[in-house]
Amino acid sequence: MTPTAILLDQVTDPLRLGLLVAFVALLLRSREAGRHLPLLALSVVAVALLRPLFLPIEGVSYGMQAGLGLISTLGQLAVVLSIRHVVLRWLV
Repeated sequence: MTPTAILLDQVTDPLRLGLLVAFVALLLRSREAGRHLPLLALSVVAVALLRPLFLPIEGVSYGMQAGLGLISTLGQLAVVLSIRHVVLRWLV
């Protein structure tokens, strides 16, 4: 697989999106305690590294999957946080 195909596969992965949405929901609960930035960083790393560990792609190294996973997870996180921001603005 080419890096572009792996990146597109990871961007459209429903498991990765579900984990990110769960971590952002957890972020809302821990925001009052002032722990939201370390939790956000941990969520990006966890989602990027756990998916290739449990669901590897044949013929592709773990390092390449993890690196591209970090890139795609950061992009997805930006989208999820912007949707959260718009929804919170709309509700308030």
